[in-house]
Amino acid sequence: MDAPSTPEEALRFFQALNPSGIKLGLERVKDALAALDHPERDYPALHVAGTNGKGSTCAFVASALQAAGHRVGLYTSPHLVRVNERIRVAGDDIPDDVFGQRILEVLERYPSALSDPMTYFEFGTVVALWHFSRERVDVAVLETGLGGRLDATSAANPVVTCVTPVSFDHMEYLGHTLREIAGEKAGIFKAGVPVVLSRQDPEALDMLLLRAEQLGVPVRLEGRDFEFDVRDTGRLAYQGLAWTLEDLTLSLRGPYQRQNAAVALACLEELQARGVAVTPEAARVGLATARWPGRLEEVAARPPVVVDGAHNPAGVAVLLEALRALYAGRPLHLVFGVVADKDRGPMMRALFPLATSVHLTPLDTSRSLAPERYADEARALCSRVVVHGSLEEALAGARVDADGTADGLVLCTGSLFLVGAVKRLLARNLGAMQHRQ
Repeated sequence: MDAPSTPEEALRFFQALNPSGIKLGLERVKDALAALDHPERDYPALHVAGTNGKGSTCAFVASALQAAGHRVGLYTSPHLVRVNERIRVAGDDIPDDVFGQRILEVLERYPSALSDPMTYFEFGTVVALWHFSRERVDVAVLETGLGGRLDATSAANPVVTCVTPVSFDHMEYLGHTLREIAGEKAGIFKAGVPVVLSRQDPEALDMLLLRAEQLGVPVRLEGRDFEFDVRDTGRLAYQGLAWTLEDLTLSLRGPYQRQNAAVALACLEELQARGVAVTPEAARVGLATARWPGRLEEVAARPPVVVDGAHNPAGVAVLLEALRALYAGRPLHLVFGVVADKDRGPMMRALFPLATSVHLTPLDTSRSLAPERYADEARALCSRVVVHGSLEEALAGARVDADGTADGLVLCTGSLFLVGAVKRLLARNLGAMQHRQ
């Protein structure tokens, strides 16, 4: 493969890597980081694994650290609209020109990435860790991509680790029992480095605690060592080992965000104990100002259009809890798309019987499952199911149906690919409308 020579060519090189390619293993990433003189050692990091809630937890932590005056690097995946969203410093996505330059710098120091290309996620992780070093961040917050044990981010050097709720997802790679999946997530544990654990299914918790004991990892467990409460007055409070916080406000919607906030606060307490200065007041500001698009996000009005990245049974369960809390009694018109390797059955059985109409759409990815393949399954669960050839048609159809019912609500879910595509479509339509005006 020819080496790119400009930032523009470098970005094209990166985009040409297989975005769906998965190679579990750390050898390539470790070799690249060694060639870069280990940029991951230049800053303390929080490393977050889990099945659901990782991104929101990372967003809360990064927001609080920034409120405390730190220059924060945040690495998350997948992106919704632009790949630049994955790599952020001080709350800003990495600009195209800087992104391209960082890719050139990595390739110059590790030319093996040209002769033996890494996966999209591997290479993006290396670029992120390098970028954070070059930007002299004070602290980094890193979200795993897949699993933990062999995830590219596990080559990092955290001072605190965290595991959010573990449930069934990516079983073809991580295992078919919660015990097996939790064992993979526990792969981020480092000897002597404390871990913050959310409440877990007992089967998952047993494995996480076993791995922690084997490595001598100090454990902070939700419900035992920290807790987020709703007072009789309806106000939110947190009780941890170091902090007691009352009258908290969360910027992210949905009852499930209370757990993510609790885990984030416990992570902040652990970071503070390890030399990353953060105050309870900064933590309070962080919870109230964090942004994490695509999770119970209302992106249009009249009728309201909500996007949510739920893409596994546990994610759908907490989504439904949030809908009952925020949109009780409103007719639901569903835009649904799913990738072929997801366990769609439990998601459909939970969502579709509650919907007044279901609009099935293909996704803009090679992994998309054609709506025709599961239309009959859908029709067994909802009386009105429409198969569409494009997202634009599906969204338009759902909005027409919602307009025809009092207080109709459009919900777009099933995949983060769908969430990103809806946001791009609505932004494009808004831009076209403004241009005409």
